[in-house]
Amino acid sequence: MLNFELIDEVPCANLLGEGVQWNHHDQSVWWTDIKSNLIYRYHLATKKLESWHTPEPVGCFAFVENDPRLLLALASGFAWFEKETGAVEWISRPESHLTGNRLNDGRVDRMGRFWAGSIMESKHAPHQSASLFCLCTEQQVSQHLKDLTISNSLCWSLNSTKLYHADSPNQHINVYDFDAQTGTLSNGRVFIHTNTDPDGSCIDSEDFLWNAQWGGSCVVRYSPEGVIDAVLNTPVSQPTCIAIGGEDMNLLFVTSARIGLTEAALDAQPQAGNLFIYRTNIKGVHESWYKPASQIP
Repeated sequence: MLNFELIDEVPCANLLGEGVQWNHHDQSVWWTDIKSNLIYRYHLATKKLESWHTPEPVGCFAFVENDPRLLLALASGFAWFEKETGAVEWISRPESHLTGNRLNDGRVDRMGRFWAGSIMESKHAPHQSASLFCLCTEQQVSQHLKDLTISNSLCWSLNSTKLYHADSPNQHINVYDFDAQTGTLSNGRVFIHTNTDPDGSCIDSEDFLWNAQWGGSCVVRYSPEGVIDAVLNTPVSQPTCIAIGGEDMNLLFVTSARIGLTEAALDAQPQAGNLFIYRTNIKGVHESWYKPASQIP
């Protein structure tokens, strides 16, 4: 039986907290507030909260092997980011021709490639869609899924033979066969149906998938067969993303959002937009980091 104990809360009041990750090197949890153009770092031992401004909304980001820079999926494309100076070096803008699209949820696979999907924020582009992109270790971008609305829930099974992904408004998470060597996916099918929009996901050490359910006030844990194993009810209606980390890899981090909530809803859930930290009896696995081709033997 799973146990959850809320042990900490960061009162950051994010408009759209997302992309949360545990960094085992600095023993901190990192995330982004997309709508405020901010990246956050919270050091657990000292409870020190830091933030960095980005030139555009940042949907997700990646840590980089042997490099202090961050790799960002900004609204208009992929870029390197120097935290100390705020300098940005653009790599690719795969949807710069699409007004109203921006990059959204993403993650690094176990071969060191950075994946990020986009979202259609404009409702007035009937012939336009979102996509899932991969930035390979040689810094070339390829498109892998198209005709999406909100790309989300990206993660991989422990053996990297399955890729999980959702187009959130469809209210289900798909699973694909994944070739880790070539970075290609095939044979897409429905993994689980949800009652609300699936948002960010992650995989734990038992190969179970965790999903934050936007509008559902909960985080759900699914078995590899797609069976609900546990439900964590959250004090906010819009949990957005989850990660597992901590010194013992048994802390569950949950970001949330205030955006779109009415005054009455905000009065009812004043913690909306905060980061929540739960102690659990389940272990996580370390996030993969981007590996530039020059560092791969």
